[in-house]
Amino acid sequence: MIHTEASMDALRQTGDQLADATVATLFERGEVGKFNTLMRYVSTAGAPLPDGLPDVAREYLEATSVPPSWVDWGEMEKARLFFIDNNVHISTALSFASMPACYLVPHVAKLLSTTHGLAYPSKRMAETGQFTVHLMRPDAFEAGSRFIPAAQKVRLLHASIRHHLVREDRWDIAALGTPICQEDMIGGQMFFSLLVLDSLHRLNIHMSTEGAEAYYYAWRVVGAMLGVDQEAVPATLDEARGFLDRYMIRHMGPSEEGAHLTRQLIDLYEEIVPGTFFDPVVSALIRHLVGDTCADWLRVPRTAWDTVVKAAPHLLGVLETIEDRSPLGAWALDRLGQLTTVLELSSLTRGRVMHYAIPEQLKKEYGVSGAVPRTRRWSPPAPSVS
Repeated sequence: MIHTEASMDALRQTGDQLADATVATLFERGEVGKFNTLMRYVSTAGAPLPDGLPDVAREYLEATSVPPSWVDWGEMEKARLFFIDNNVHISTALSFASMPACYLVPHVAKLLSTTHGLAYPSKRMAETGQFTVHLMRPDAFEAGSRFIPAAQKVRLLHASIRHHLVREDRWDIAALGTPICQEDMIGGQMFFSLLVLDSLHRLNIHMSTEGAEAYYYAWRVVGAMLGVDQEAVPATLDEARGFLDRYMIRHMGPSEEGAHLTRQLIDLYEEIVPGTFFDPVVSALIRHLVGDTCADWLRVPRTAWDTVVKAAPHLLGVLETIEDRSPLGAWALDRLGQLTTVLELSSLTRGRVMHYAIPEQLKKEYGVSGAVPRTRRWSPPAPSVS
């Protein structure tokens, strides 16, 4: 689907009807606390729903308990193998490109400041990483998996933020659109799919066309599970490029909230990296992946490592060659990637499993202040005319 300014304006006014109605009813009946308490330990698909769960919540959970009927499981398996093959690189792209890209959209950065979670950036980053790991497990959509319950709760979390902001008249809908609207949800889907692929390409990671397309497809499935209208979502990577270019041109720019969130991100990862010698690598990676203009908007400091990081693609290219030519090397690198991902999540969560819940109130001081065959190597779609 090719989007116009008019079609994107329409997406700005639309939320998620099912989740919004569920959350509104829970608040009207004063049942949010009860729902959060009962759902805290419902973390696997197929688990019996607890007694006493509000009827409206039970109906929502039953309606969203299965993936879309159109899912191509062959493509999902390709995506899972692509993730296994590139998990450490994907984690790098999610942390140092996708998240900063969210902060480059001022109204999104403002919105991320609405919950108490802003004070705990490690929780926000861990939730993103944990969600992706759940998605890429072989049993992600089967009984016992953690992905479907996580998607159901994230969807309600988004709806609750919309509910608070609209009900309390703390969001300028005329100027900013519906909070977490369809346009922003599709934009987020692009950040976590196409922008990740762009970043891997920038890092000189060898991707097949089949692998890249499968990874993008998997995020279309994720979007559907999170309430994104898939009829409005670009079906191909070429169409995705047009949407992402238009979305960023429409909205990206500097903001105090964006700079603050980026500083939190940098501080968080500098804390995770042992010692201080390599701390500037975090800023240098962000600058390399998002570009100087965007990095300046986010006030990413320039460091002596900026030039060094530009050599990273050459080093990664050598590692890719080792992986291609040596089955033992491929196994070792895949295992290292899995361990790195687990250790990163463990550091972010302090060893805890993250739980998603409906916030009963927003941040008090909030205010709107203005392994796929390596054939047909993938190249990013060219920038759109827009």
